[in-house]
Amino acid sequence: MLTALALAALLQAASPVPAEPHAFVLTGAGRFAVLADLPTRRREGEIAEIRAFQVSEADFVIGGVAYVGGWSRWRFDCGAETADRLDFASLRADGVEGPSTPEPSPAYPAAPGGDAAELMAVACAVDGPAPDVTTLEDAIRLGRAAVAGDLDPAR
Repeated sequence: MLTALALAALLQAASPVPAEPHAFVLTGAGRFAVLADLPTRRREGEIAEIRAFQVSEADFVIGGVAYVGGWSRWRFDCGAETADRLDFASLRADGVEGPSTPEPSPAYPAAPGGDAAELMAVACAVDGPAPDVTTLEDAIRLGRAAVAGDLDPAR
């Protein structure tokens, strides 16, 4: 679990977070929960981009370091229904982000029901959905509840 001090550091950490306030919508959950950050949606013609926040389970530790998840930028071709994950930057529980690591894989078909297709539906929508939460702290809580299976299905 995040301590109050770690959470405060997380929220104040310098990171390439958009200047707009957050507005997260949960798009899916499995081993990780994925939340689209709506203010980062950009669309030009059939090409859409969005930043997603991936949330890990509580107490997720790798090599003795606790993580809450990470950020990825995605690009979608809404007409061709392809997805391209552009990068990933981990987010540690102490608020340290990154470094951002480019994802060199080419775009691929977004398989129905997969993380990419769920994000693409939000990124390519004419009108975005209403946000589920509007702070990073709440996104972490929501994501962890989703991963743990603790969400009301009627949500």
